[in-house]
Amino acid sequence: MVEAAVYEGGRGPFAAHVLQTDRPSPLAATNKARRLRLGEPECTGGCCGFLTAVVQRRGGLVVWSGWEGPRQDHVPPDFHFDAEQYDAELARALADRWWDIYTDRAWRSPTRADDTGF
Repeated sequence: MVEAAVYEGGRGPFAAHVLQTDRPSPLAATNKARRLRLGEPECTGGCCGFLTAVVQRRGGLVVWSGWEGPRQDHVPPDFHFDAEQYDAELARALADRWWDIYTDRAWRSPTRADDTGF
């Protein structure tokens, strides 16, 4: 979905960014609408614009709407999610922490860290 809306080579945010345990996830939906950055083209969003949507809880629904992006003719339609199911999936993803293998740098040796820049 992201690549179609931001050109080939586009990408979405990394799981470690949107599924944070030390603060509320940007994916969490509240009654207050806010714009969420969901993707960018390969050349960066600063060049051609980001793929964004307005995320808001409306009663028993979580709505992603108001899409904007580099390719306005390819932005997704509005999404409507059952709020309880949305919250449960977000909590499951936060608890799963599968992306830690990509963000935990403790396994890297000092030599490797110097070589890779991490």
